[in-house]
Amino acid sequence: MEHISILKNPVQKYAWGSGTALQSLLGWPEPWKEPAAELWMGVHPKAPSAVEVDGGWRSLIDVIASDPVSVLGTDAAEQFSNRLPFLFKVLAADRPLSIQVHPDMNQAQDGFERENRRNIPIDAPDRNYKDASHKPECLCAVTRFEAMKGFRAPEDILKLMDRVFRKTPFKALDPLRKDPNPDGLKRFFTSLMTMDAARQARVVNEAVEGARRIAGEDRAFYWLLELNREYPGDGGVLSPLYLNLVDLSPGDAIYVPAGELHAYLSGVGMEIMASSDNVLRGGLTPKHIDIPELLGIVNFTATSVLKQRPLADDNFERIYETPAAEFQLSEIVLNGHERFLSRQERSVEILICMAGEGLIEESESGWALPLSKGVSVIVPSVVPGYTLSGNMALYKGGVGEGGRPERS
Repeated sequence: MEHISILKNPVQKYAWGSGTALQSLLGWPEPWKEPAAELWMGVHPKAPSAVEVDGGWRSLIDVIASDPVSVLGTDAAEQFSNRLPFLFKVLAADRPLSIQVHPDMNQAQDGFERENRRNIPIDAPDRNYKDASHKPECLCAVTRFEAMKGFRAPEDILKLMDRVFRKTPFKALDPLRKDPNPDGLKRFFTSLMTMDAARQARVVNEAVEGARRIAGEDRAFYWLLELNREYPGDGGVLSPLYLNLVDLSPGDAIYVPAGELHAYLSGVGMEIMASSDNVLRGGLTPKHIDIPELLGIVNFTATSVLKQRPLADDNFERIYETPAAEFQLSEIVLNGHERFLSRQERSVEILICMAGEGLIEESESGWALPLSKGVSVIVPSVVPGYTLSGNMALYKGGVGEGGRPERS
């Protein structure tokens, strides 16, 4: 692969997706019968992208495998075993996603090997580990985006819970009252997760009745009622009372590390992550929930939500810094007369045009491709540099600082 090339990307159709958001982005006028949830750009075996090479389409997996150094760059190829280390997505949520957590690298490797030894098929619905990788992720809001992320402080959990459980004290909170620390939080959460379904439904129904009186007083009560409409009686309905709610404006981002319980609630966002599909679920889903495994993965330290704003440079690029070696997300906005000039020493990059139109052009060869709304391209490392021009907004996914050459 010698030049910048167009990508053809698969769309994942999940029940929580949108009937219009991705369709509008991609310029497909006909409505789809199934909600479109995610556009995947990458090489995950579940749904790899295809790349246009010599007038035909080839799997991006095969293109990279045939010459990993040219596509990824020497450093990234060595560090990530000749594989594209990130998965880049456009995510459109009209309904809440499941409460979930991702393992760290050691947990993923151990879990993957353990389930392999038990001969659980990779596509089995009760399989927890689909691969041997961790899955840190960063999500940037394209529209207003609401999510839950990490545990609230114990005193805040108790205040919110006590407001909805006014008639009858919620006994599962007793460990947290006694020990308002990670140990008490774990015992409270374990008690909630291990209730039998009938008792869990009674508890949720009581909370719903309490929340109806005060729904307008806190966004947590609003979301408790919304989640109960989607998943009546599910223990995850209480999650807005014990997880931090975060409301992202366009351009705001959050970073989700291993072990942090989270759920995306509504909106359109750009998501980039280590190329993994390892998810442990904790509610708001008909899918498999493995409570003992989940409890071993979750970090029970209360955290506050840190919204990330991009670091702007003088090259029209706004970069979202994270500790992940696998990926880096940035936004590039050009207003007609402006030109973006890439670094010459760089690893592989994927760009997607979200609005407007323009041109991407290789600096030395002059090879150029037009860009417009919904078009995505891959820029292999072998291309020494490129420029972007036009009136357009793009997101760029690339390898994190640890997997890239030193700046020249």
